[in-house]
Amino acid sequence: MKRYLEAGKIVRTHGVRGELCLEPWADSAEFLRQVKEFYFDEEGRRPAGLVGSRVHKGRLLVTLEGVDTVEKGDALRGRVLWLDREEIRLEEGRFFLQDLIGLRAVDGVTGEEYGTLAEVLNTPANDVYRIVKGEREYLFPAVKHMIKRVDLEAGEIALLPIPGIFDGDGEEA
Repeated sequence: MKRYLEAGKIVRTHGVRGELCLEPWADSAEFLRQVKEFYFDEEGRRPAGLVGSRVHKGRLLVTLEGVDTVEKGDALRGRVLWLDREEIRLEEGRFFLQDLIGLRAVDGVTGEEYGTLAEVLNTPANDVYRIVKGEREYLFPAVKHMIKRVDLEAGEIALLPIPGIFDGDGEEA
């Protein structure tokens, strides 16, 4: 598992003092408020110098050391900020999406392998897992009662599908 994960992207400045608007790539901007430091790289070698953050209209507004004008803030537009997973406390049964990608999807009762979890799609109702096996792909609703267990160490997610999800030929990729 990667130690540093993408937290979001700087999409614009806010105000005239260099405050930055971060589009969160997490459950919510509020979730990212627990981060004590962001990084400009995926190895954690370049701290962004987080001074403070606050939630505003579903986005996270961040203040970084040395960024005190609109011009300095604009220079960072489009940059991705990274977080250190060791700073984050997840609730029981919650996982980082990046850790789910690549898991073997198996039947929670029979052990039959359905494929590999290739992508997590965010939809208004619930997330949807895109599971790929060879040329076939399946869309599986990621709802609690249809997921028996997630075992990151074993590299496996055990599913409890309703009839029809994996019975047919699937959609062509």
